[in-house]
Order: sequence, then structure tokens, then C-alpha cells
Amino acid sequence: MSDTDFEIRWGQYEALVTTRGGALRQLRHRGRNLVVPFGENGEIPDFRGVICAPWPNRVVEGKYSAEGRQLRLPLNDLANGAALHGLVFNKNWKTLEVTEDSLSMGYEVKHSDAYPFNLYIEVHYRVDEGGLHGTVRSTNQGTGTAPYGVCPHPYLVAGDAPLDEWSVRIPAAEVMLVSSERMIPGEVVPVEGQPYDFRCERELGDIQLDHAYTGISRDEDDRARVQLFDPSGSGVELSWDSQWPWLQVHTADKPHDPSRIGLAVEPMSCPPNAFNSGVDLIRMGPAESHEASWSISALSRCDLPPVRRGYGQPG
Repeated sequence: MSDTDFEIRWGQYEALVTTRGGALRQLRHRGRNLVVPFGENGEIPDFRGVICAPWPNRVVEGKYSAEGRQLRLPLNDLANGAALHGLVFNKNWKTLEVTEDSLSMGYEVKHSDAYPFNLYIEVHYRVDEGGLHGTVRSTNQGTGTAPYGVCPHPYLVAGDAPLDEWSVRIPAAEVMLVSSERMIPGEVVPVEGQPYDFRCERELGDIQLDHAYTGISRDEDDRARVQLFDPSGSGVELSWDSQWPWLQVHTADKPHDPSRIGLAVEPMSCPPNAFNSGVDLIRMGPAESHEASWSISALSRCDLPPVRRGYGQPG
């Protein structure tokens, strides 16, 4: 194991986290992968497990305005002309604290021409009998009001069968449509009657998803939950708190192999292109902070009670 990677464990859960991108590199339960892992060297493929900040998803053409200034972010999605996933996914974070079952890392986003603000971002990972728990907290250390958004970027794995055979439940009543070219965000529409409606668990099949959901339904603990199952009965759940009103879901389609090897499930504090639309954009004043949390846990059909009708689902 490299000196950038750390193992944390509790009971039957074990995770590898890395200072590269503040990322979750691997998560296993009883030896079974719950996320698509990646290697200890080289570039992180497909943003797997990274922390995306100070914006999630894309800023179209990298252009936005803040505090009366027109600004331009570097483009890293040249095919679609967009700035993807923030400024910290490819940085080396500083290790703050390591224990047997937890790890904290931090990264300072310094004032630049593209993003003229100073943020300090910390991510804390912990494992216990309930799975892996992540918390990301950002603080504005500058004098201006910083536009801000954040998301984790795990690719979930339900089991050994192909993704097309997995079934999923997504507790969201609305979805943001995107253009077929350049992935430009469009209008938000109800999922009812759309192929994107997964409020009741159903098989993914050959659907291609790279969409932001909202209208999220939550349980009595004010948490939302995506549940994903393999035909064998194994599964995985990602839950998140109310600080993330959006959810990006992506079937990881590629024009080449490996394709569709996991389902990206990304709680987001704001939708794609929020730097321009302003929708749910956090405007963080000096000394203000934002904190949000999520969890990933193993599921098994045999351990679950009968399917609950909830989360605003039909039926």
C-alpha cells in the first residue's frame, strides 16, 4: 500500500481511503466490493470516489459570474465544453487524523483568477457496524461571498451480475433533462411517465442514465436512500442527509470496455451548472461553513423486512 492510502475497518467492513482527491478508493463488506475500486497509483479513473468541490457536476463552458465579475474556469471536459467536478478531485489532500476506524483529510482552495475565493475543505470517513460514513465540511476563509456546491462521487456495486440485471430504487419525483449534445442541463420535469422513474424498485435494463434527480423523499430520520440489488440478493445502499437536495445517477456508459461496471450515485448540494442558474447554490459568506454527510452500507434481501411503500412512491 502506498503512503497516500490508509485502511480503516470495523467488524466486517473495511475501506481504503486515499489522499488523492480525498477519495474513497475501496469499500468491502465480508470481502464483497460495495463500490468500484481503483488502483493505488496513477490518475483516478472516472472521478471514482472523489470529493467534488467547490462545485459538483459541470459548469457549462466554464463561465460564471461572482461578485460582479465575469470568471472562467479551466475546462476538463473538452468534448462537451465544461468544467467538471470542481478543483480538488485531482489534488493531494493533507492527512489530519488517522485511527483504526476513521480518517480525516483537509485541502485548502486558494484564491485564483478562476475562483477568487479561499476555502478550507475537510472530509471525515468512519466505518462502524452500519457501514461507511462520510462528512464533508467547508469553510470560507476569505473576505468575499463564495459560490459553493459539493458532492461525493462513488460508483456503487450491487453484486457480480451485469449492471443491466441490477434493480434500483431512487426516491425522487423529478429529474433534470439534458441535451443530447454537450450534456447541457435543461428543464426539470416529473419522473412520472418517464423512463427515469425508479420510485418503485425495478431493473435497470439497458437504460442510460446521466441525470440529476430532485424532489427527494425522505424517511422519518430525514434521510434519503437509494437501494441497489443484484439478482443474487446482495445489495448496497447509499443514504444522505437533507443538505443534498439533488442526486446525480450515472450508469457509467463508455464507448469501450470497461463499461457499465457500476452505478454512480452522487448526492449533490446543487444541480449541474448551478454557478449560472443559481438553483440551490450555496453562497458562503466570510467565516461561514457548510457541512453534509452520507453513508454506504451493505444490503441483503434475506436481511430486509418486506418492501415498504414510502418515500412518496406510487402503489
